[in-house]
Amino acid sequence: MNTSLQRRQFLKITGLAGAALAGSGPAFSARAAESPGKKVVLGVMGTNGRGMDHVAAFTSLPNTEIAYVCDVDSRALEKAAAAVMRRQEKRPQSVTDFRQILDDKAVDVLSIAAPNHWHAPATILACAAGKHVYVEKPGSHNPREGEWTVAAARKYKRVVQMGNQRRSWPAMIEAIQRLHAGEIGKVLFARTWYNNRRPAIGRGKATPPPDWLDYKLWQGPAPERPYKDNLVHYHWHWHWHWGNGELGNNGIHALDVARWGLGVECPVRVTCGGGRYHYQDDQETPDTYVTTFDFGDKGASWESHSCHPRGFEGAQFGIHFYGENGSLVIAGNTIKIYDLSGKEISTINNRGGGDAVHFANFLECIRDGKKPNSDIEECQKSTLLCHLGNIAFRTGRAINLDPKTRRILGDEDAVKLWGREYRPGWEPKV
Repeated sequence: MNTSLQRRQFLKITGLAGAALAGSGPAFSARAAESPGKKVVLGVMGTNGRGMDHVAAFTSLPNTEIAYVCDVDSRALEKAAAAVMRRQEKRPQSVTDFRQILDDKAVDVLSIAAPNHWHAPATILACAAGKHVYVEKPGSHNPREGEWTVAAARKYKRVVQMGNQRRSWPAMIEAIQRLHAGEIGKVLFARTWYNNRRPAIGRGKATPPPDWLDYKLWQGPAPERPYKDNLVHYHWHWHWHWGNGELGNNGIHALDVARWGLGVECPVRVTCGGGRYHYQDDQETPDTYVTTFDFGDKGASWESHSCHPRGFEGAQFGIHFYGENGSLVIAGNTIKIYDLSGKEISTINNRGGGDAVHFANFLECIRDGKKPNSDIEECQKSTLLCHLGNIAFRTGRAINLDPKTRRILGDEDAVKLWGREYRPGWEPKV
């Protein structure tokens, strides 16, 4: 979003979001900035794709300064710096190693748009350096990292917001409030989906990394593997070593809203079935799969067709809540409520979406010490659903859990996928 949000507008929006989330999770504690009017100084890590949206959002908001842009791709740095300069007078410093940002005491925030295997290690290091963190979804590469990021945020009293921006959209907040108010009766199930038309990624060849890429630093905490010419900058999503497949890429957006609407925490049973059907290539994660989550008295599902664009309800992305008295359907940019006969009885105006409102909520929470709409502890409960679905797929069997301890029961192979190994010197420490 390129339009500026006035301070009173995003205060009104984030106040509504805060009310919608009040009472969820344990007490939140964060140290506020020096004053409500304090300028927030930021560094953006990862500027080749999603990071450019971070630049656009932050520079559209008042009283912010991007002091650093960081990327391991030298080509991306000049592009990012130029984008910042179109919005602010002071040129940001361009760095390859994000730790240079952490060393600067004038920086308040690290905004992370690097690949998934970087999310938790960079968040933990940033919190330890006294920085608040905006981290893209899914926020962790595996369940153990999710636990570590929450521990780091609490230990160092930092505001950590994850990039599932629907938590801040006024229309989405209204929809969830109406669900919780009983508009369709007791909500029993949520069906979520995502469809796309992704091409084959081919068979990559092992080659020396290009001169514009610091591949060693791109790998960072992940154990070293040879460079392939079809890996950077996007296809890492489809390799377990760095990514989390479509579940961690887009499933997190839908499942977070589903869990929010259902009012559930951890499932008792998770199943996942599917495969790589459309192309024979280097992708390890499935292109078509269905994941189910049993919460005892409620349930949810997520269905993905990464290589076929036609979805349900006429939309490529959506969440359908099934209640005793009707349905609430979020399909693309529409939100509608139906009775049990399928008659449309209400429409929610899908207003005020986009990125900037979510970034604005994050900045306000830094200034006033409040809990952000997508606090790391709350959103990692949703990310855990994605991790559990992937574990179920990789083991080929249902995963049973103790919802109180959030631990896998009776499956040593599944438990081995709770964490990962790290390259020497990069093991996260809280």
